[in-house]
Amino acid sequence: MTGRVYRLHSTLELPLEDVEAHFDGDPDLPEGVEDVDITRRNNTLIIKAVAEDESLSKYTPTAQLKASVSETRVYEEEPPKTGGGWMQEEEEEIPSELVEFACFKGDRETVLQNTALQYPMFEVLRTIALLSEKGTLTAITEKDGDLRATRIVEGEERPASVEVVESPRGEGANGGGVNWRDNKFISD
Repeated sequence: MTGRVYRLHSTLELPLEDVEAHFDGDPDLPEGVEDVDITRRNNTLIIKAVAEDESLSKYTPTAQLKASVSETRVYEEEPPKTGGGWMQEEEEEIPSELVEFACFKGDRETVLQNTALQYPMFEVLRTIALLSEKGTLTAITEKDGDLRATRIVEGEERPASVEVVESPRGEGANGGGVNWRDNKFISD
């Protein structure tokens, strides 16, 4: 199996507890990935591929997913809007708890690092995206010679396509630049 990740952008957020439960549940991992090592360094979560292929040098850095970990207060119901006058009555405190979230945010180099086993680890990220209720994952990948577009929004796969255009910004042949040949300030 071959594969490459050309573009990737992620804004995924999900409870760290859900990520840990997913990997504790012994999920099916893509071909080439025997296991994953999960490490937490301060506010960074790193999910690193462990290769099935023993010929891969132990010094070769395998692909890893990187997420920042942040605490967010989660309320059982919507908190009231604050404001009003000084005569406002004391209201009951709404039950809440602090929840740690794994935030897979950024482009390919930020979220999916290293090239050995990069495509299989993208598939792991894709599975995480399907578990997430917040954020999006968009990507352009290649598998077995075919380009594929991926778009997952709030845990749901959405239609996506790859479009090839002449100019990435939709500008004309000049691209909005200066036409030096017909510049009246230079030509006589």
